[in-house]
Amino acid sequence: MSLEESVAILNCRRGLRCILCCSIASRILILFLMIIWRSLFTSYDTSASINPPCLSADTYASDYPTSDVRFPNLGAAIERSIVWDGVYFVRIAECGYEYEQDYAFLPLLPGCISILAKTVFAPLVPMVGYRAVLGFSGYILNNLAFVLSALYLYRLSLAVTKDQKRSLRASILFCFNPASIFYSSIYSESVYALTSFGGLYYIMTGSDCSAAFLFSLSSCTRSNGFLNAGYICYRKLIDALLCRKGAYLRILKNLLVAVLLSLVIATPFISFQVFGYSNICKGCSITETRTWCKSRLPLMYKYIQEQYWGVGFLKYFQVKQTPNFLLALPSLSLSLCSIVHYMKLCPEVIQFIGLLSFSQKKLSTSSSSSTKSTNQSNPVSFSQKYSVPVSQRLRRHRPNIRATMGEDYLYENPSKFNKAKKVQPSHLVILPFILHLMFLSATALFVMHVQVATRFLSSSPVLYWYASQVMEYGGSRRKLGYVIWAYSAFYILIGSLLFSNFYPFT
Repeated sequence: MSLEESVAILNCRRGLRCILCCSIASRILILFLMIIWRSLFTSYDTSASINPPCLSADTYASDYPTSDVRFPNLGAAIERSIVWDGVYFVRIAECGYEYEQDYAFLPLLPGCISILAKTVFAPLVPMVGYRAVLGFSGYILNNLAFVLSALYLYRLSLAVTKDQKRSLRASILFCFNPASIFYSSIYSESVYALTSFGGLYYIMTGSDCSAAFLFSLSSCTRSNGFLNAGYICYRKLIDALLCRKGAYLRILKNLLVAVLLSLVIATPFISFQVFGYSNICKGCSITETRTWCKSRLPLMYKYIQEQYWGVGFLKYFQVKQTPNFLLALPSLSLSLCSIVHYMKLCPEVIQFIGLLSFSQKKLSTSSSSSTKSTNQSNPVSFSQKYSVPVSQRLRRHRPNIRATMGEDYLYENPSKFNKAKKVQPSHLVILPFILHLMFLSATALFVMHVQVATRFLSSSPVLYWYASQVMEYGGSRRKLGYVIWAYSAFYILIGSLLFSNFYPFT
């Protein structure tokens, strides 16, 4: 190992320790703010602790009557902190899927909460009650998932930006992002961020199976998780386009792997829809059957979102929703700026529609001697493979690199850390991130409740990369960096105040 590689490894380990401390400190801060605000103000809705018995009498909670709890006040305090969507998650963890609207919440988070409450934290049930232990399990799980997701984001940022300081800033920004209150509450944001960032990291290191597994967990956490299959499809498409002429079996293999891994990723979400259909639609008479059950393609999730939450294309474009649009404006503006910024840096991105002709043009400029079969047989990380122009990449020898979580840095040249010139991520690497963010932003603006954009877009790493890069510049751009920090700090304060007291916030 060279001196430069040793320095890079040492710097990365220092960065990981820094992110670990920042992520833990940010969670302590959020939990402290939640406790302070709840003690100073009265909740707008005091019905959070109301919990009727499960429809099924055969439940784990029935073994522990609430009258036998040793510390009822502590248990009641924990139960009162379960607000908004957390009420649904805890109820599902306790009683299962009882009502039609419950199926809007995917099963990974409530399933993990239930398992923790029945195993690791089971000794606490006689002390504070089963529902309080469920809430406590949810808090522990989500805060731990957040810390791990911050570490994964740091490694992912190193792989994409190849700039340690920029990656460090981006990860710290994530630790104190405007939607922080949701990452410490019983919401799916933390688990989704962990599975998404982890999957993206393994995509960059070439571990497709590990990436597909984590992406499948993300599709079992939130409905938009199956979109992560696009990253694998994109990588395999690029691999297929860059195969030497006549390598039809290799092209077919890449496309077949893309299809199979995409099915793996989408299977949990599809299975959950089938589960809901069989529970709600099967065995009902014609008069009792729900309208969506009679559809040619019964989409339970789409119906529930429209029926119970009023989600739909342009349905939120009403004058009375102007405050919610203003609440989402900073997040949507940051998203737009990020997209425009990277599109300008990488003009080839605009040619995405003509990707095939673009790749063929690059291939035609490379020498025929660059397509030796020995070079194609060695595995290489995605970030390394596409961090240089295609024509140069095909002419160079591809090293045999399999990055691991603790030792490899995914860098072709660790000495880039010491160069004054900043390294820009390759357009081939950054393109799927931009397209994903564009789709999420359009969905948040035109289809969803627009105020949800703050937390909905917070799982996109592009936002943090852009904000981190802006802070490197001087003049007006540097002032924009201060604005981003002020925006995050303000939303952390106001969000923890409103959300923890059951007032509407995103």
